[in-house]
Amino acid sequence: MIRTFGWALASTIVALAVAGILGGSSALALVAILIVLEISLSFDNAVVNAAVLGRLSPFWQRLFLTIGVVVAVFGMRVLFPLVIVGITAHLNPAQAFRLARAGGPVDTPGTYANVLAAAHPQIAAFGGVFLLMLFLDFVLNPARELHWLTWLEVPLARIGRLKQLPVVFAVLALVAVAEAFADNVGTVMVAGSSGLICYVLIHGLGELFEAQGHDLTSGSGAVLVGRAAAALFCYLEVLDASFSLDGVIGAFAISQNIFVIAAGLGVGAMYIRSLTVFLVRQKMLGRYVYLEHGAMWAIGALSVILLVSVGHEAPDVVTGLIGVGFIGMAFASSLRRNRRRAVRA
Repeated sequence: MIRTFGWALASTIVALAVAGILGGSSALALVAILIVLEISLSFDNAVVNAAVLGRLSPFWQRLFLTIGVVVAVFGMRVLFPLVIVGITAHLNPAQAFRLARAGGPVDTPGTYANVLAAAHPQIAAFGGVFLLMLFLDFVLNPARELHWLTWLEVPLARIGRLKQLPVVFAVLALVAVAEAFADNVGTVMVAGSSGLICYVLIHGLGELFEAQGHDLTSGSGAVLVGRAAAALFCYLEVLDASFSLDGVIGAFAISQNIFVIAAGLGVGAMYIRSLTVFLVRQKMLGRYVYLEHGAMWAIGALSVILLVSVGHEAPDVVTGLIGVGFIGMAFASSLRRNRRRAVRA
């Protein structure tokens, strides 16, 4: 436990101490709240990541905890919002950073938080479609033998025999959301299509490089090496980034200080990565077989929330509780299954 969560615990102490020294008790409290927010919103992320990470060698798992942390903390929590603000407000990187340092409330036109919030429809469309494709590829997979919600998953697997059905459903969902909720239909369509293209390309590269041709998101199969492992690692990073989109935007409802947000969400991201490795090393997905199913249904719910948030904001507590709820139910179902199998034995 200490070896797995050591860096996360150390980063918590440092982040809270620095926040308290530089910003006082209010900054310390905000960082603590953001850490809890990120963990609660991304718990299902850890389960899904573990299903993918379990197929990688220890070398790639270490990269996930080193290079992956840099991408998650500095890439998605600092650079990504700056890039979005720069593109949206037509600012160069230096100007975007100065705007971020200036701060300001989200409801004041021209502030960093306001510009980033204005870009939410495009961000939500991209992430929503990407996560929706992940969910659809899982539930519409006819080769999947184990089912959790049998009454629903079995019929979905049957209609999944029609190839490319996930793409069809994702495009229909994007069109419906753009027409129903978007102020700028074209912009949302481009962003959602980009999420779809990103998923299809990375998923396709994984299938191309993988020798046995197993599904990229499957939790089974041999440990991958070489180009297949590299493709799967890239897929994992994009997947992890997609999960963080709602947290980055939602954090501005708590604080408009980019440094406070980066510290809180960054530490939360480190806990999620440590939890992912813990799940892999303890073989939790093999012992509690429905956990992945619960996480995938949570992803499906999150993708719907992201897409609907193009026009209607959803409270963060709803997003967090849905993920925890699905995983909790899946864990309980796994325990009942294990008890039944033990009785039969």
